[in-house]
Amino acid sequence: MINILFSARAAQWPVYRAPLEAAFAAKGLKVNLTDRTDAPETVDYLVYAPAREDDDLSVYTNLKLIQSLWAGPDKLLKNKTLTQPMARMVDPGMTQGMVDYVFGHIMRHHLEVDRFSNAKPGAWLTDWAPPLPADRTVAILGIGALGMACAKVAHGYGFNVIGWSRTQKEGAPFPCYAGVEGLEQTLAQADIIVTLLPNTPATEGLINKETIAQMKDGAAIINPGRGQLIDDDALLAALNSSKISGATLDVFHTEPLPAEHPYWHHPNVLVTPHVASETRATTAADIVAENIARVEEGKEALYLIDPTLKY
Repeated sequence: MINILFSARAAQWPVYRAPLEAAFAAKGLKVNLTDRTDAPETVDYLVYAPAREDDDLSVYTNLKLIQSLWAGPDKLLKNKTLTQPMARMVDPGMTQGMVDYVFGHIMRHHLEVDRFSNAKPGAWLTDWAPPLPADRTVAILGIGALGMACAKVAHGYGFNVIGWSRTQKEGAPFPCYAGVEGLEQTLAQADIIVTLLPNTPATEGLINKETIAQMKDGAAIINPGRGQLIDDDALLAALNSSKISGATLDVFHTEPLPAEHPYWHHPNVLVTPHVASETRATTAADIVAENIARVEEGKEALYLIDPTLKY
């Protein structure tokens, strides 16, 4: 019998329980699935979306794997008691949700919808039409599973897509750049920039005064990645000077975003409350079951997090 502990907010247990049980049964796994235990040393697997960052993970002395329900590991990696192998969540439902969000807002900036929503009554704007998608360059910063999915949809629609990542990405159906010089090349070409990078020491404050200066005048930014990727003061200054034409922001340094924050009141900023994509229980359960089955068969879990790289 495989002992599996589900550890997340109390409201998530009734949402996940049945899909997990069905997924384990479909894999032929005989499990004892529970949301509480008095014997943490007996737990084989932890399905994890912590309500707090300071859980004591050292009590789980025989864990084979922590399966996160989150795509981003940065909050989990702050836990100093974490020593066990951990896999991030790559969920088809989450991926579809992110593609919907990103492509929807690419189209919003491409069509310059704010030009009309911010127009004064009676301003009949007949002297402007958007270019064709092939004449817009969309840069995806972060070509992981989510970034690649978003990039392929935009590319398939006809946008001129380019990508950037920390290391060179091979085999993409569009140009990809890497490293510091590659970032400058990417930013200089882009009309719309999508940031889908993890929060690591190397990416914190990546969008700052210096990198914004490398962008085209009038570029737009979409950030459903991590709030820490953006220097807020630098972005606000660029918005106020029209260096940046608009920003769609879903993630922030402090969440919920304080009511007094300037982003709420800026006419060229759309704030969304960290809703770009959520893990879907029905599809995530299949990933959890697949990973546990792999480990039980002596295989390496999918999507293992490298604690040195922070993703």
